[in-house]
Amino acid sequence: MKAIVGRSYWTRQIRETIERIAPHTSSVLITGPSGTGKELIARSIHDQSPRATGPFIPVDCASVPGSLFASQLFGHTKGAFTGAVGASLGSFRAASGGTIFLDEVGELDLELQAKLLRVIQQRQVVPVGGHDPEPIDVRIIAATNRDLAAEVKAGRFRLDLFYRLDVISIETKALQDRREDIAPLAEFFIEQVSREQGVPPKRLSPAAVRAIESFDWPGNVRQLQNILERSIVLSEGEEIDADFIPQEIAAAAQPDLQPTGDTISTPNHQVNTPAAATNAEGYPADWQSLEDNERLHLQRTLELTGFNQSAAARLLNIDYRLLLRRIKKYGLKPAGGAGGNGNRPRVAAAHGG
Repeated sequence: MKAIVGRSYWTRQIRETIERIAPHTSSVLITGPSGTGKELIARSIHDQSPRATGPFIPVDCASVPGSLFASQLFGHTKGAFTGAVGASLGSFRAASGGTIFLDEVGELDLELQAKLLRVIQQRQVVPVGGHDPEPIDVRIIAATNRDLAAEVKAGRFRLDLFYRLDVISIETKALQDRREDIAPLAEFFIEQVSREQGVPPKRLSPAAVRAIESFDWPGNVRQLQNILERSIVLSEGEEIDADFIPQEIAAAAQPDLQPTGDTISTPNHQVNTPAAATNAEGYPADWQSLEDNERLHLQRTLELTGFNQSAAARLLNIDYRLLLRRIKKYGLKPAGGAGGNGNRPRVAAAHGG
């Protein structure tokens, strides 16, 4: 259980829960905010189960187009459709003897939910283009950041599928609700990233520790990992000081020092900042356009989610395809210039998912 890092009561309970349920084959539904470790918990269940020697197959339900859903999950025969130059097992048969992890299962539309329910009930799949059912031997673990009970009431999620998935429930917690885990997680990430980057191990200064423990981390553990990786790359020496932590995070430890307006106050005097330049109509000359604000907000959201485009679309409450068009329009890329395809590797330590 080394992968589940932390010392909070919640983390200790999660470790105990995994130990209890891992030996069984019952379906598990993991719920909670994005970036709180749902996939890590699923992998830990698999690793401690009798199926540990079998495959663990993750499926991002939010990114599978409806037209390809059956093929990706259930497989297809050669020539089943244009481009099917060979047969495919599909995720369910590829996970035979192991575990299939259905991430963001709440994003499936009702038609796809019906297909998934049929497979779970019958414990067999029919590949696209085929006629004979193929038996499957998998443990199903699903995860979502949605309240599926509320989705059922709203008619957006099937009640029968909900009951099939929700045999054992695990709910994750936001990082701000388990602040005792922040420092241990930071130590874990720093050691891991330093090793991956080939640099000597670094440590956080006391001021930096205060800063990260005071921040609310809306992007949860995934955001913490992202910020620490950036700080390791930018900092010099063995210690990461608060100067290498983004300003909005460092300021969380010193709320009284945050600026509140155009006037800077000191115990003995006030200094008024220069008035902003105005245009002919008397409005600020450097006022940002709607397009500038949209581009900036998209970039910040993508960075917050570690360029996980599915998570960013949900956070922005927009269609995933619309987000992809905006990313292309503005040429948005993660720091370092790598293409953001939403499939950034997730590092084990009570995060991801």
